[in-house]
Amino acid sequence: MEIKQFKALFKEYLDKIKIDVEDSKIEKFFDYMNLLISWNQKINLTAITEEKEIIIKHFIDSLTINKYIENYNKIYDIGSGAGFPGIPLKILNDNKEFTLIDALNKRIVFLNEIKDKLELKQIELIHGRVEDLAKNIEYREKGEVVVSRAVANLSTLVEYMLPFVKIGGICICMKGNNISEELKNAEKAINILGGELENIDNFVLPGSDLERNIVIIRKIKNTSSKYPRKAGIPSKKPLQ
Repeated sequence: MEIKQFKALFKEYLDKIKIDVEDSKIEKFFDYMNLLISWNQKINLTAITEEKEIIIKHFIDSLTINKYIENYNKIYDIGSGAGFPGIPLKILNDNKEFTLIDALNKRIVFLNEIKDKLELKQIELIHGRVEDLAKNIEYREKGEVVVSRAVANLSTLVEYMLPFVKIGGICICMKGNNISEELKNAEKAINILGGELENIDNFVLPGSDLERNIVIIRKIKNTSSKYPRKAGIPSKKPLQ
């Protein structure tokens, strides 16, 4: 795909989510897409490799939560993988501080390449497990917003996320369809960890038939030092 075609297609879908992006930043998305496709031939970063699908299912999908971070400055993306939603949000918000965390070092190596090639500033890339990093006073309850996409069921996810959020901040959990049972099962975990369900934004991702649910959880009290539990336990024994 040539840059001209990419710009036209990307702008078409950006219009559907009411976001305007300057051309210089669209060029960064184009470079990001090409680096993702190139690296994916060497290491498994994504199952989505067709260019239009990358635009819709990675870039546009990530940017659907941009409206929720507008009033915040310090954003964490946990389990960032190939950089979603953190990198698209960072390209759009070059004045905000981002911290991207992933447990696989090869993904962090890729993200460092993206950081350098796109000349992204105020972005920290960390190789580590969130269960360990959330115990570190440098990161614990320091995030104004913590985001995550397709990492775990909600009961487990909030144990990963809420320890990073300062009181008054929010978790943004990007989920697919049929989340009613997940929400019910996560009620106790959200309460134990100091959160409160604030909003659920349900919509169909433009250019697809994929249902999305954005779950917003407000941090209203400190998380007990007991949480998160040791690595592996939150996924094996979710709080319920």
